[in-house]
Amino acid sequence: MLPFIYADTRMVPAGVRAIGSAMVESGFSKTRIVLQQWNKNFRPSRMLLDGRVPDLFMVSTMGMHSDRAMELVRDARRIDPAHRPLIIAGGSHAVYEPFLLFADERTRYEGPDIVVTGEEFVLLSLLEVILSFRAAGESLRSAFFRAKASGALDEIPGLIYPLGSRAESEGIADELVDTGVQRLLGDLDELPHPVPGYQLLEPPSRRATLGSRALEAKRVRWHSPISSLVMTFGCKFACPYCPIPAYNQRQHRLKSPERIADEMWQLHKAYGLRYFFGTDDNFFNTKSRTLDIVQTLARAEFDGVPLRSKARWYSEVTVHDTLLMKDHLPLVREAGCRALWLGVEDMTATLVKKGQSVDKTTESFQLLRAVGISPMPMMMHHDSQPLYSRGTNYGLLNQVRLLRKAGAVSLQVLMMTPSPGTKLFADTYGKELVLSRAGGREVRPYMHDGNYVIASSHRRPWRKQFNLLLAYLYFYNPVWLATNLWRRKTRVGMKPAYMQLVGMFGLTQSIRRTFGWALRLMFARIERFKVPPQSIVPVRSSNQIDAAPHAPVQITLPASARSARADKTAAHSLQVIGAP
Repeated sequence: MLPFIYADTRMVPAGVRAIGSAMVESGFSKTRIVLQQWNKNFRPSRMLLDGRVPDLFMVSTMGMHSDRAMELVRDARRIDPAHRPLIIAGGSHAVYEPFLLFADERTRYEGPDIVVTGEEFVLLSLLEVILSFRAAGESLRSAFFRAKASGALDEIPGLIYPLGSRAESEGIADELVDTGVQRLLGDLDELPHPVPGYQLLEPPSRRATLGSRALEAKRVRWHSPISSLVMTFGCKFACPYCPIPAYNQRQHRLKSPERIADEMWQLHKAYGLRYFFGTDDNFFNTKSRTLDIVQTLARAEFDGVPLRSKARWYSEVTVHDTLLMKDHLPLVREAGCRALWLGVEDMTATLVKKGQSVDKTTESFQLLRAVGISPMPMMMHHDSQPLYSRGTNYGLLNQVRLLRKAGAVSLQVLMMTPSPGTKLFADTYGKELVLSRAGGREVRPYMHDGNYVIASSHRRPWRKQFNLLLAYLYFYNPVWLATNLWRRKTRVGMKPAYMQLVGMFGLTQSIRRTFGWALRLMFARIERFKVPPQSIVPVRSSNQIDAAPHAPVQITLPASARSARADKTAAHSLQVIGAP
């Protein structure tokens, strides 16, 4: 579905690959990375690595993938306890709503043994403690339970683990212990090198089991021609719908220019990779640091070969910071940059203000096109924005037209959706804007990707769903494909025409997936949530004094809702989420 078509299956995610690299560089060489988009039938209960059940089974998930992640965890628990691996969950879902990996308001899951709410070094700290308890011939799972019982895990910020009589045998918790907010790694040069991670990939297949060996190096480029690459973390803006600044604890972290250049070269040398997507929050966030990076990439040579002749890279920036870099955009292009995704959101700055406007957005796009960098706008549709507005630029189609005229090569339009860890999250639920059902169809986690209208105060929310499709159809269509083919002799070449083909195919999938939901919103009865996702299991801090930072969000309920939920929430300690 748009806007994730193609990249969803042709780019190995940076998170799981980074965990794999960390494992290898820490001595866990017998590690395998299984990607659900490549191995949809994989069953942990049937996995064997070098002829035996692995000691560790780790699941990384975003919120939208949590249903599938929990299926994998439950399946791993089918393994006989004598051979069962230690089950660890992580990923962004674990950062913001770790309690949902153990239980929600409907049921108690057979959850993981422990959840990591931080980055690679939190996991490595956990493993270090477990290994310090491990006796000769003892399993990691057995050593983990002894370490937990001793209280040793409480000294590692960034963990959530279950307690209770059935926590060890069944993964069902009576309470959850939160050890606090992770300590962030400041110098990203200390992160593991990405090259080892690609050595661990499970080959794409329809098997439920693991293959006898990992994906061959020569085939990596075929299955993942785009490499996700960590270059910087953090953004100076504090948009109320975005969890990024809080996650990074208001810091801007980055790798050294030399390390970034080396990673690109080594990945090219080992696997033939040429295209790199920087997983940056805002690559242009700090001008001086950005210049250091692009200058190094433009001048770097390895084995007498200029890096810029072998590497093409892409990233995310803002309109405001692009204009601050306007005198240096030719250097950015010389360094190998060929496309930049810009968080435009709303050109009129009605939704959010990040220094953008119609004139500034148009200027930044034209500057990028002039030097041969494709501008890729990311838009947000919201309740107060009409499909079209006469005499103003406020309407969605009005803004799409302006973006197309300014030189946008692709288009992403997502509906405003409540995101855990943001300022708007609890308030959106408290105002009863978030849908729980429509015509009997339950809103599931996968629908929180921005393609589905699942939060709206509009009297006719189905209009918002159709607005998304109409905006895409206005941008991606055969007429505009022919126009881009006619205008192909520009600095960005055939890229606009190519993106039209990708977009039209993606649009067919978006229509197929969301059209039925739009009809439900139009004709069926709609039910809404009154509170954010809650846990039926209490969450407490490890010292039993401070508030648990990862506990469910607390909100003030209307009187009617308070009385209806009094019995269900009386025994639970619901705290306000802090950073992250």
